[in-house]
Amino acid sequence: MIATPSWFSECRMLRLFLLAIMGLSWVLVGVARPFTARDLVTLERVSEPQISPDGTRLVYTLRSVDYNANKSSYAIYETTPSGAEPRRLTAVGSNANAPRWSATGHSLYFLSTRTGSTQLWRLDGAGEARQVTHFPMDVNSYQLSPDGLRIAFAASVDPTCDTLQCSADHAAARAARKSTGVLYERLFARHWDTWGDDTRAQLFVATLDPDGTVTAEPVRVSRGLDADVPSKPFGDESEYQFAPNSQTIYFTARIAGTTEAWSTNFDLYTTNADGSGSPINLTAANLASDTAPVPAPDGRHLYYLAMAQPRHEADRFRIMSLDLISRETREVAPQWDRSAGALSLSADGHTLYALADDQGERPLFAIDVATGNVQRLIAGGNITQYTRSPDTTIVLRDTLVAPADLYRVNATGQGQAVTHVNAARLTGIEFGEPEFFHFKGWNGETVRGYVVKPVGYQAGHQYPVAFLIHGGPQGSWLDDFHYRWNPQTYAGAGYAVVAIDFHGSTGYGQAFTDAISGHWGDRPLEDLQKGWAAAQSQFPFLAADRACALGASYGGYMVYWMAGVWAKPWKCFVDHDGVFDTRFMYYATEELWFEETEYGGTQYEHPANYERFNPLNHVADWSVPMLVVQGDRDYRVTPDQGVAAFTALQRRGVPSEFLHFPDENHWVLKPQNSVQWHDTVEAWLQRWTTSETKK
Repeated sequence: MIATPSWFSECRMLRLFLLAIMGLSWVLVGVARPFTARDLVTLERVSEPQISPDGTRLVYTLRSVDYNANKSSYAIYETTPSGAEPRRLTAVGSNANAPRWSATGHSLYFLSTRTGSTQLWRLDGAGEARQVTHFPMDVNSYQLSPDGLRIAFAASVDPTCDTLQCSADHAAARAARKSTGVLYERLFARHWDTWGDDTRAQLFVATLDPDGTVTAEPVRVSRGLDADVPSKPFGDESEYQFAPNSQTIYFTARIAGTTEAWSTNFDLYTTNADGSGSPINLTAANLASDTAPVPAPDGRHLYYLAMAQPRHEADRFRIMSLDLISRETREVAPQWDRSAGALSLSADGHTLYALADDQGERPLFAIDVATGNVQRLIAGGNITQYTRSPDTTIVLRDTLVAPADLYRVNATGQGQAVTHVNAARLTGIEFGEPEFFHFKGWNGETVRGYVVKPVGYQAGHQYPVAFLIHGGPQGSWLDDFHYRWNPQTYAGAGYAVVAIDFHGSTGYGQAFTDAISGHWGDRPLEDLQKGWAAAQSQFPFLAADRACALGASYGGYMVYWMAGVWAKPWKCFVDHDGVFDTRFMYYATEELWFEETEYGGTQYEHPANYERFNPLNHVADWSVPMLVVQGDRDYRVTPDQGVAAFTALQRRGVPSEFLHFPDENHWVLKPQNSVQWHDTVEAWLQRWTTSETKK
């Protein structure tokens, strides 16, 4: 049974609390202005909170945007858990991130580009920061050993090299070549937004000299494994950890070989931190994903996250316990039907902490190691990161009406704001009011959605609608402040927003998530149709005759699908990096395990599965105006998908436009590109949702 603090029992109470503590003047009637895309991209972003071991100091990374320069910078700030005035700790003019306290709390380590490459630095007290590493390769991520004598770090190196300098020399020689061809013998040839080269992410351990610097050559503890450690493209330091005695290190790896592109078989390995011996696979019996090792203080138990279904990236991450002596495993909370993430352990080893999507929120949970009982420590909104000392918990939380800030959590689950990094920027800005609703969707099961009223809403009026469809497809429209698909940008432009967590969404149990596999075009479509009908019946301010549907990735697939099978309600469509041809998608994308799970196997073995809900087969029925957006460095949903859809629209004579970003991947990340994206989308919506516009 999951216990929930009553303070967070209603999302509306949370929003009122956030407004009160931030003291923003935009709550006053008559002085507000709408929120815009330019506001969105210039907000400062908090991340990586780290509380000192004694609980008295709190540091975090702050991202700031120079809009004119079209770039971001990162710095580390310090405050206290009670919310003292923050002060900058790192130098202006260089990026700094990844702050970590030493075990004693005397030193603060961080990564910085101050000398031109990314290296590890250390700050002692109020003195000047000192450079710890002087490697010829960038430090991608790191962990400190508990005894403070070693660091583990990841770097992209030539796996045939014995030294970091050898890797640097090979990289220089490769860059100096006049020929540009690269010969590939296996997949991945490209992954996410990068073409492969002859390097791999590898895990090293370096010993700190008595003065706290590193001068000796580090040892490569992942040597002998044909794997990226941590994984690409988004793996980080959570995939490797020192044992409590600092003599052993645990890490995650997936052996590449010739099957990497269709395998999710990540395993946990153990090896000696001094580089002696060879890595030992601890989870070979499980052919699905094992990751995120968390050693127990007793030195005997290792906690980690594991999926049960091979080649399924959206299976539930279960919390597992491994006895390192007997090698027996058990699931800690088998009745908890949620997928855990951001796993950590209390100092006494009795309580595990994790984040998980849950009914449109992402709370912080505490799990009793012995009994598996789960308690929701703090709920409401979207908690993305947290840090703990013995007496204090700090969370990074955002909601639909508030960008991310740090909050201190007390024993009853209440929160108090520690930072207010965007308070000045948000002064005088009004947000649209969100409201959640439920309805009976596919199979008569309860489905959740939300609406956001437009800024300046007046009762009795009707407003055009932006109907948003999330990607994944195993994702969720959380109560969060999204930095790309943010409903407040539409509310600020005068649109009501409707968003549905259709079958396939996360946070409602694994069966709900799995319901979409093999059913991309029917079960979620039924939810969207019934959700649209329910929203109209419950919210009369929605102008059903002036609505456009928008989606990206799977949401983009659904837009293409709706264009052929459910076009009647919509004045226009917006499709971002969507799947237009499910058949060719199998051969053009990079992570084949996803396609093979969703469609029950390969395309050549099960062609009918790939044709059943293929938008390409319904182009003859396309008639609704569509804006297509595509990033050229998107190797997940490749650029040909967007070009082909635009070709189909133009050849059919359907009003259409194509926005192409040659320097963006599956997402639009550069500040000015993001504003261009929003301006183009809003102009398209305006063109087709004004009452006098005719098709």
